Amino acid sequence: MTLDPASSAAQLDTLILDVLRHRVGKDELAAKPHDWFNATVLAVRDKIVDHWIESTRRTYEADGKRVYYLSLEFLIGRLLRDALSNLGLTRDMEQALRDHGLDIAQLEELEPDAALGNGGLGRLAACFMESLATLDIPAYGYGIRYVNGMFRQRIDDGWQVELPETWLAHGNPWEFDRRESAYLIGFGGEVVADGDSVEWRPAEKVEASAIDTPVVGWRGTRVNTLRLWTASALDPIKLDAFNAGDHVGALADEVKADALVRVLYPADSNAAGQELRLRQEYFFSSASIQDIVRRHVQYEGDIRSLPDHAAIQLNDTHPSVAVAELMRLMIDDHGLEFDEAWDICRKTIGYTNHTLLPEALESWPLPLFERLLPRHMQIIYAINSRVLREARRAGMDERAIAAISLIDEGGERRVRMANLAFVGAHSINGVAALHTELMKSTVFADLHRLYPTRINNKTNGVTPRRWLQQCNPGLTAVIRDAIGDGFLDDAEKLADLNALAGDAALGERIAEVKRSNKVKLAAHLKELTGVRLNPDALFDVQIKRIHEYKRQLLNLIETVALYDQIRSHPEKDWVPRVKILGGKAAPSYSNAKLIIKLANDIARRINADPSVGGLLKVVFVPNYNVTLAERIIPAADLSEQISTAGMEASGTGNMKFALNGALTIGTLDGANIEIKDRVGDDNIFIFGLTADEVVEKRNNGYDPRKAIEDSSELQQAVAAIASGVFSHDDPKRYADLMGGIYDHDWFMIAADFDSYTAAQRSVDQVWETPGTWQAMAIRNIANVGWFSSDRTIGEYARDIWGVK
Repeated sequence: MTLDPASSAAQLDTLILDVLRHRVGKDELAAKPHDWFNATVLAVRDKIVDHWIESTRRTYEADGKRVYYLSLEFLIGRLLRDALSNLGLTRDMEQALRDHGLDIAQLEELEPDAALGNGGLGRLAACFMESLATLDIPAYGYGIRYVNGMFRQRIDDGWQVELPETWLAHGNPWEFDRRESAYLIGFGGEVVADGDSVEWRPAEKVEASAIDTPVVGWRGTRVNTLRLWTASALDPIKLDAFNAGDHVGALADEVKADALVRVLYPADSNAAGQELRLRQEYFFSSASIQDIVRRHVQYEGDIRSLPDHAAIQLNDTHPSVAVAELMRLMIDDHGLEFDEAWDICRKTIGYTNHTLLPEALESWPLPLFERLLPRHMQIIYAINSRVLREARRAGMDERAIAAISLIDEGGERRVRMANLAFVGAHSINGVAALHTELMKSTVFADLHRLYPTRINNKTNGVTPRRWLQQCNPGLTAVIRDAIGDGFLDDAEKLADLNALAGDAALGERIAEVKRSNKVKLAAHLKELTGVRLNPDALFDVQIKRIHEYKRQLLNLIETVALYDQIRSHPEKDWVPRVKILGGKAAPSYSNAKLIIKLANDIARRINADPSVGGLLKVVFVPNYNVTLAERIIPAADLSEQISTAGMEASGTGNMKFALNGALTIGTLDGANIEIKDRVGDDNIFIFGLTADEVVEKRNNGYDPRKAIEDSSELQQAVAAIASGVFSHDDPKRYADLMGGIYDHDWFMIAADFDSYTAAQRSVDQVWETPGTWQAMAIRNIANVGWFSSDRTIGEYARDIWGVK
């Protein structure tokens, strides 16, 4: 299907005024900006609905296969600009609103950032949903409609403060309430025998009901559905308790249900947090699997044909309990024998692993799991019995069998959810070439030996519609003038720019766009933080979740070393730099929160020091989200992708920056390796240990103290931070943080520091030759079209899902 020619501005104007009057309830003269915003969204939504219904009808008529993407996060960002662009309505809408004295950009600012995700995992899911629609692949995304989601970050005196994100305070005009799609979700209780079968009798139940948001593909090719679950108690209020005076207790069930959909990633450092997290994961997985099975049986009749019509993809380990839930429904509700159900399950489910970090390969205390999900525990034991017998028949030893087991018997007995996802899926994919190879040799080594054909690689991608065309229209226009419009439909056609990499005029035009973006970002950050930035300085950016393996600390220590060098050698021609950092730390991750405080302490000291003049500025951007990323990435000159090698699964920020003409400084980690292979060794700044070298150092008596003592710049910077130079109010604030580098340096900060510093000085040298920098930027833009999520989804469709 292709979209009909775009509506005229006059038609849109008529539609908006009708919506404003009859659905928003305002006269044009009385309407406030938020009324115009709601009317605009509802008018665009009306345009979408016809294509949505037609897309659904085509799916049923074709009787083909539908993809179901289960993800605990969908970081969708603002949707208005995305929908207008993909429907080809942007110019006409701008004109229609301009006739009423309205600026569409100002209306877009009124749309809240949906608090449905945290970082790369959720943004990837959003990119994938858009690409599924673009490639005309029928799909549902399934997740939770978080009321507050990931917290809103405020910085008070340099410290992160977590506040509720109230994105739903005024409703969400994109949503459709699907009250007919509601399912009971059980917890606890007991499993009782009933003849030859068993029955799970939950002790408590909540209702999951669906809220749908349409997802529009490029040029309106297809509209798919993002279905998010909300929870409610079966009895919203216990009237007898209320009338007896227990007004709080009367609402206890509703409060308990509401907790399931309040917050993304409740802190699991305590037992109550762990239980809530497991409840959330089962809640959304069960509702999603019930919905998939109900739809299939309704239209196809026989559960046995499920693999022919449904491809269920688990986005990371969070939805792994879906394996046991699908088995439960097939055995308990549809009467299948275990072996037949197991065969159907494995043919239907695929599992994407996103990280090798142990804390992300979720496991749950066995008593907690069995208390909350007793029937699922029985099924997991039965699955484990079959898997371990397979391992024994394959000649595996006791160590390998223990590693493969779904139950970790070491110390506290725990249910290994990553192992459950692995054995319950026909495909297990990594998200970058290095990550996939490390899966085979580390966390899933023994499972890979048992099932050697299941692991495959699908390198991540990003949608070029949002991350080039929409967030950087100036650069998009320059590229269109240079090579035509082909890249708008096929990002790999950006490769035509390679022939123009040495074109000085093109380089100058791209540099002008970059500077314009930097001027706009500088104005925005001045308003946010009060720091005045020089748009002619090199904008050096690291924006991502705060975690020690991502090594914001390496960046900050090098910043302190640079600060010292500028002060010590004022006679040198230093390149002016603006260091921009942003990201959220998990509420219970004390070291990550301390790193945020350090960034702000360093910024306060450096920005107030006249001895460095305009040569160095540091800014920590509060409450980093999709909207801020859309401002920052087009303005970045240098992209910091500096994780400890072997610890970043892929990264997608690295792709977005390169697509917008930023050069990458990074380790040979995640997708950096494939970016290097695409753009060429001379167009990226690579430093540091490889993944193999990191392992070798850890296993062979690495001495970080010696590494620090052998580097005068590092020693001086670490000593300054540890001694309180940047924390006069608490001189010992960072002593333990720096002591960790001396004592163990698990993340190889000392080991990589000198190499990182040398790479930064190479950046300075290239920056001082604008023609060279511009040519490198063009080659980055030209050669990262392969990292489109369209290519990634095409590979999933061909190799895993079996859909056209």
